Amino acid sequence: MGKLYTAAVFLMLMFVTISEALVVDISKHGARQNADIAQALTLAFKEACASTTESKVLIPKGTYKLSAVKLEGPCKAPIEIQVQATLIALTEKTTEPSWVLFNHIDHLTVSGGGVFDGQGSTAWGKCGRTDYCRSLPINLSFNDIKGGLVQGVTSKDSKQFHANVIGCTDLHFVRFTTSAPHDSLHTDGIHIGRSTGIKVLDSNIKTGDDCISIGDGNQQITIERVTCGPGHGFSVGSLGRYQNEAPVIGVTVRNCTMTDSMNGVRVKTWPASYQGAASDMHFEDIIMNNVGNPILIDQVYCPWNDCNTKIPSKVKVSKVTFKNIRGTSSTPVAVKLSCSPGNPCQGVELSNIDLTYTGKEAPAAISECSHVQPKVSGTMNPKACTAPVTAY
Repeated sequence: MGKLYTAAVFLMLMFVTISEALVVDISKHGARQNADIAQALTLAFKEACASTTESKVLIPKGTYKLSAVKLEGPCKAPIEIQVQATLIALTEKTTEPSWVLFNHIDHLTVSGGGVFDGQGSTAWGKCGRTDYCRSLPINLSFNDIKGGLVQGVTSKDSKQFHANVIGCTDLHFVRFTTSAPHDSLHTDGIHIGRSTGIKVLDSNIKTGDDCISIGDGNQQITIERVTCGPGHGFSVGSLGRYQNEAPVIGVTVRNCTMTDSMNGVRVKTWPASYQGAASDMHFEDIIMNNVGNPILIDQVYCPWNDCNTKIPSKVKVSKVTFKNIRGTSSTPVAVKLSCSPGNPCQGVELSNIDLTYTGKEAPAAISECSHVQPKVSGTMNPKACTAPVTAY
């Protein structure tokens, strides 16, 4: 009898909670398909954000245009943005750094299976070495989010980064999809900066830059069961370019698959850099399918060849493990550990590596090392550190 009574009370409380949740459909504020819904979305968000109980902003199925919007907290209770629609970014030039900005919100959920289409093809052709693309809007920006979930939505053809995570805590991306061609410049799938407890799980990232890039100041970043490709791989860095960068501590990449990506898993720092540090990084149980540079520590990172490579990087790289990584490399150098002569890498481990070169330039894959003495165990193909690092 006691158990039945407890169950009944629980169900009643759950019903009360659900019945009190506020749902705000954007059509209430004048949203119409094929028209700009920025004002309607902003008004719907403000109404939901002011609720003292859990709330939801609903963007129902259909196709809507959307100019740049800022969804600003703090909110009085947890809030969900349920996007069932396809949202089309207006292609007019904007001075806003983000197309959709979520700022200073606790307990945010973005869900619904919808698509954020950034219309990036209108801009990529103008990109290059200039900063033009870096001034274009990011599809989704998450600033100062504490306790959040981005689940089951797609970012398509962003003009710049698909998702930018800055100063967030415990924000999780689950079944998140990015879709952009390999020649879409500066379109990192997810860029993470100065955040803690970020997880990317069960996601699929196809883009023209890093699938996931981890900048300075991050701690306890987890990437699991993520597919990457096309793209430039999973990258810690680049680090050391700017003064007063905070250290990176704790990165785990596990059970992932990379296909036709430019790089696999890598740590990259600039030569002639400012001081910095990256430690406690673990890359495990990863499948490489025709991947360039599958395993890479690059402390002479200089994408435009205008750096002073004779001055060593001052970023200290330590406690890095590469375990159970197998598949095929599209370049002869399947493992490259190019550490700083001024700050040699410490605590690097290679265990159970099996990578085969698929091209015809060399009879087999090779492993190059400099300024590092990795601990080696298990299967090792190619044999570890059989050659010095070739000149850049």
